Amino acid sequence: MNGTEIDKNFARLARYGYNRVELAGLYGRTAREMKRTLDRVGIRATSSHEGISATPEALQTKISNARTLGQKYMVVPYLASTNADDWYRWADQMNAEAAVVRRAGIKYGYHNHAHEFTTDLGGGLTPWDIFTSRLDPRLVHLEVDLYWAVTGGVGVGAADPVQFAIDTIREAPQETLQYHVKDREASGDFADLGAGTIDFRRIFRAHQPKEYIVENDQPDVTPLQTAEVGYRYLRKIRF
Repeated sequence: MNGTEIDKNFARLARYGYNRVELAGLYGRTAREMKRTLDRVGIRATSSHEGISATPEALQTKISNARTLGQKYMVVPYLASTNADDWYRWADQMNAEAAVVRRAGIKYGYHNHAHEFTTDLGGGLTPWDIFTSRLDPRLVHLEVDLYWAVTGGVGVGAADPVQFAIDTIREAPQETLQYHVKDREASGDFADLGAGTIDFRRIFRAHQPKEYIVENDQPDVTPLQTAEVGYRYLRKIRF
């Protein structure tokens, strides 16, 4: 995607009504350049997806970029292993990073997929068990991806996968400050909001986070249509 396309897409998002986005990279721009791009269309980047930092210097770069952009949140988007020791180590790394990030005025979170609930690390222990017991709730929050939480419920054989997602949010010591709102067809395929089977009203009645982020990993038409449909759906939903 070239610079002109990026500018046009952000302008389209602004026309749909978005005033906030979560970034997953800077598309070849510096944070300052991205800030100018977003300022021109009236959008603020309040969150970003960032992997665990390889070095303290890399973490400081992420913090600097986040402060330039005016972010409230920095979220680890994906971790996967069948080794329990990896999950313990990652939890400790995230706690350490979150302490540094908090001093910069930014909240540090983790974004789930389904495998955190369905991977047996031995004796029935799951990555979610480790993270919810090891991540410091004073430092690390959750960005719960509702599609993946429901899919995790399906994967463990929950009689009510939506209730599984609700219970996941309620029972975690860490606070859920952000949702990825992503719909799911009965087949398990991704769907634009309102076109799938997830009862979002029920979930939203049970817990309201600070941010609702529209997402679809594999849009049927275009990401922009997903964004437009998602914005309209969230504007209209009542719970």
